[in-house]
Amino acid sequence: MTLFDDLKRTRTEEDVKDAYIKALGLKGYSKNLVDIQTEEIWFEAKDAPKPSIEMFAQLLFYIRAARRRGEAVPAFLVVIDRAKAAIMSTEKALPLLDDRTIVWPKSGSGAGAELAAQIAPYVQTHIVEYEIAHDEDAFIRAIKDAIREHRIIRTSITPDNLRQVFDRWVDLIGNELGVANPSDLAVLFFADIMHDGDREAMNNLPARLLMTASGPTFLLNGQTYELASKRGYNNFWAIYHRPPEQKHRHYLLERRDSLLPVDEQKFKGAYYTPLHIVDKAYDQILATLGPNWQDRYLVWDMCAGVGNLEAKHSNLRNVFMSTLDQADVTIMKSNPAFAGAEIFQYDYLNDDVTDFGQIDYALSGKVPQALQQAIADAREGKKGAKPILVLINPPYAESGSGIARGDENKIGVEKTRINGWMREMKLGYASKELFAQFLIRIRQELPKATLAMFSTLKYVNAPNFEPFRTAWKAEYLSGFVVHSRSFDGLKGEFPIGFLIWDQANKEPISDIATTVLDRRGALIGEKTYVVRPTSSLLNAWIPSPKARGELALPLSNALTPSKNPRKKRSFEGALGHLFASNNDLQNATTGTCLTSSIYTGRNGGGVFVSPDNLASAAVVFAVRRLIKPTWLNDRDQFLQPTQPLSDEFKSDCLVWMLFNGGNLTAGADGLHWNDQDWSLTNHFIPFTEAQVGVAGRFESDFMVRRLQNTALSAEAQAVLDEGLKLWRRFHAIQFPRKIREELKLGRPDAGWYQIRRALDAYGDAELTDFEPFKRAYAALSAKLRPMVFELGFLPK
Repeated sequence: MTLFDDLKRTRTEEDVKDAYIKALGLKGYSKNLVDIQTEEIWFEAKDAPKPSIEMFAQLLFYIRAARRRGEAVPAFLVVIDRAKAAIMSTEKALPLLDDRTIVWPKSGSGAGAELAAQIAPYVQTHIVEYEIAHDEDAFIRAIKDAIREHRIIRTSITPDNLRQVFDRWVDLIGNELGVANPSDLAVLFFADIMHDGDREAMNNLPARLLMTASGPTFLLNGQTYELASKRGYNNFWAIYHRPPEQKHRHYLLERRDSLLPVDEQKFKGAYYTPLHIVDKAYDQILATLGPNWQDRYLVWDMCAGVGNLEAKHSNLRNVFMSTLDQADVTIMKSNPAFAGAEIFQYDYLNDDVTDFGQIDYALSGKVPQALQQAIADAREGKKGAKPILVLINPPYAESGSGIARGDENKIGVEKTRINGWMREMKLGYASKELFAQFLIRIRQELPKATLAMFSTLKYVNAPNFEPFRTAWKAEYLSGFVVHSRSFDGLKGEFPIGFLIWDQANKEPISDIATTVLDRRGALIGEKTYVVRPTSSLLNAWIPSPKARGELALPLSNALTPSKNPRKKRSFEGALGHLFASNNDLQNATTGTCLTSSIYTGRNGGGVFVSPDNLASAAVVFAVRRLIKPTWLNDRDQFLQPTQPLSDEFKSDCLVWMLFNGGNLTAGADGLHWNDQDWSLTNHFIPFTEAQVGVAGRFESDFMVRRLQNTALSAEAQAVLDEGLKLWRRFHAIQFPRKIREELKLGRPDAGWYQIRRALDAYGDAELTDFEPFKRAYAALSAKLRPMVFELGFLPK
């Protein structure tokens, strides 16, 4: 949860204070007359947005009073509300405190607009404001730097952040200049950054910056440009340091032609990566590959789309961009932002791929000679050869299912020449995935390249990618995951990883640690994705009994036979069927149920439940349904337990399963399938006929006998007691014909599914109070939930 998210939920001034305290990680603070007080910083807080200068006026009143009492004052003053924050060095305001022309109020609450108007001319220029919606990271960093260093540390301008700095300069300064020709903004930008605020740091630039009495004035081609508002100018240069270091200045000037204001709409389409996430990717690459990586590495993006991954690159002469569609090539070549880059049409999954598993550039003649030579030099380890960075966001499409980069999936989309390679390599399901096909060709063609890729995490930990992971090996360097909703056109909520790999080191993929970003790109935490062999996953924990009996009635729900299923045989002595679909969390809730005959919905999977495996089946059922899937954890794989399971844990899971909404066991007659009528026997009734007050006889008393020999915890017993009340109520009601027919209530041994559905449906006539049961069930759930992690079923 980010500070921005927390502030949206605030209702009072105290809520606002607590949100900032949490986000800043403040220690040793107090809340007194000064809203938040630490040794280094005093904070003034408001719940509703208020002019910063008025809040600073109130803080200065308290500073003045403290000095007059001989007390210590902090190095910094900060004002905060729901929308913004601002910081100022206290020393900038100290001369005001002794200024006899300032009329000070008698109390802090009286420090308002009148005092603000008096102090504004002296301190306004020293205030750095941050809009939390856009500048949250910069604000938090500034406060932590102020506490640690006792000063505000400004960010240097380097070759690695030039593009990001320019984009921010355009937002805060360039757009205030009224420039008609967008290409002039880059010239004015360099005039601004090559100035230290007093004098020019470089001479003979095409544009000049003059510091006049009225503020900064830009000169270019006989034209004068002045700021419509100085607020953005002051804020920008409170965050960044100028001029750049001497060693970077000429290099930065050489990158001028690549700087044009970015219209984000131009980059949107099937291959669109949001530019604020591209910023974070470049930050990750810088942290991993080190300074000047844009100069040291050649970059090839072989699925460039319209080039948004390269929009932040500052040295396009080192960039090669190829894409499948000629229309995209035309767009990129017409965009001055990509001047200097080598752009060409290329079908990476088909072009130059031989029938013998080789790459022959002569087949298409499309790959530039310079890139061919760079690839050859890198493979040979030629002295002086630049290393290659593959920077891609490949299509995620697969045949018939999955994600398709803003488009529907298409049958046959995976039929490429690389797909043929992968099928010959027996890589299984991964051969259907286009992004995996890119990785296989990159492995063959660029075996020593560094890879930085946006993608889903299937190739890291999905069970059906295990054969792929035996062929594709690399050393994991670093990465982050971000919410899929950051990307236009993606359905569902899941993590998209930007992971960086060194392919020169052929290491098996193991656990990977990532940072976590929200949709806006704000850092919200850390996450480790666990990689385990399929033999250690939970879906391999329970041996499947051999089904050698008669045909089994296939079900698509508790009471509905499947249409045209594959015919399956039953297991003699089976109590029911545990359906457990794919092994990850995203499929756990909707892909786990207990039925009275075999469940054949979705893509199959599961085991028949017998007296011998009942305890294990209940554990699997509970573990899979206890934890709520989120966008961040939904690719986590369930694991076999790493700790011994106590009898109490097993019995708790059994009771939890019996009263869960995924328990679809039922007693019913008259189900028609395969030209005959079928009946369901319910073996999962935990009560006797006498206990529930039914006149008829249950066909099975298995669960009653099982529970008689089981010691139950207080939480499980409470669920059983409240469940009995609902069972009794069900058998005491004479349900209308519509309910009885719909839920097939012609037998005494109705199951939990039928009971709760019938009581819900009968609510139009007489409500049933489920609340006592829900409270008891919630208590049992709360007890079991942390144990899923403690016992090793999911990574912590």
